[in-house]
Amino acid sequence: MLQPPPKPWHNWTGNQTCQPHRVARPASVAEVAETVRSARDDGLTVKPAGAGHSFTAAAVTDGVRIDLSALTAFSVDRERKRVTVSGGMRLRDLNRLLAEHGLALPNLGDIDAQTVAGALATGTHGTGEGYGCLSTFAVGLELVTADGTVLRCSAKDDPDVFAAARVGLGALGVVTTVTLQCVDAFVLRADEGPMPLDRALSSMDDLAAANEHFEFYWMPYTERTLVKRNNRVPVDDRPMWKLKAWWEHDFLQNTAFGTVSRINRAIPALAPTLLRTSAGLFSAIRYTARSDRVFVTRRRVRFIEMEYSLPRPALREAFTALRSIVDTLPFKVLFPVEVRVTAADDIWLSHGHGRDSAYIAIHQFVGMPYEPYFRAFERACTALGGRPHWGKLHWRDAESLAPAYPHFDDFIAVRDKLDPDRVFANDYTRRVLGD
Repeated sequence: MLQPPPKPWHNWTGNQTCQPHRVARPASVAEVAETVRSARDDGLTVKPAGAGHSFTAAAVTDGVRIDLSALTAFSVDRERKRVTVSGGMRLRDLNRLLAEHGLALPNLGDIDAQTVAGALATGTHGTGEGYGCLSTFAVGLELVTADGTVLRCSAKDDPDVFAAARVGLGALGVVTTVTLQCVDAFVLRADEGPMPLDRALSSMDDLAAANEHFEFYWMPYTERTLVKRNNRVPVDDRPMWKLKAWWEHDFLQNTAFGTVSRINRAIPALAPTLLRTSAGLFSAIRYTARSDRVFVTRRRVRFIEMEYSLPRPALREAFTALRSIVDTLPFKVLFPVEVRVTAADDIWLSHGHGRDSAYIAIHQFVGMPYEPYFRAFERACTALGGRPHWGKLHWRDAESLAPAYPHFDDFIAVRDKLDPDRVFANDYTRRVLGD
């Protein structure tokens, strides 16, 4: 009996779609290995697809799409504050389980819908000059390679594979489990409020140094930013009222902002006025909560995004170029710009490899033109030594990217060893890594 073809796959924002030949939902690591071997024997490529929160085509395949949601590994080494979890576990589920065991990740991004393996593969990061990307918390990986071998790596065991696979772009194998170094659960105090753009930029280094986690959002066509400062405190003594939380995080940041974005999309000439009005609603708030509940922000308004990592000293020049680009576009930008910082790390394809970084993330509301905006910003960032976020839209290729990463050729050598026949390749990996 013929099986119906699998449903088309698409990512969160809908800009990437594919029609896989078949979909596998293995319930064990052995089944993952058998899926990979079977696909290879059939001449098909393989791509694990997580939550679809990448804007690039990293998970697109016309071969076998692997859904790892049936893998449920979770074990705790409380003494060493480590957990081993399935690569297909969502960050939101991991955060809940960690809290139940009195643990937490030291830092997080502002979205928790991603899978653990997907977040690591693309270099997902939060903010804080003392913290690298989330992959720096990984102390061990288990992956199924192109011939079905189950390989375990760490800083001691297969260190080159470990250096490559912590940000592996899905090009080295299927990451089935990840061992993460955690910390004791902690409480954060969030301080959020408006700040003039010039002050946010001129005092960026001081603000980043004075706060464990610092970032700001700039509303285009204004001189206003929303500054966010998160710092550890000993007790959760200032929880936000439920009504206030709904107003700030649900209504203003989602319902109201989504409505304003739709109006701006329908009548672009109104965008500067409405965005200035929206920026005028930024208010000062302070509250305490469990760390992941402060780090993570609900995102119901759909957008498309590009993000670039830059050497910290290049931030001001890149931002000046960005403002000029926004002012001269033939269409309006309807979404804020986010600025964050991270510490240097030693992961071969991490955006923060070898340098303290500033990140500028630009967005556009779904249904609005974005390519001229993103391409112009990419040119400016490339000239300043920028590296594109692997999970966000960009147009760089292997020839352009190789000089930006000192260990690019080392990564390719590991790829050649683990996947010489390019079982895990697709058009995206061929563009950014080469054939």
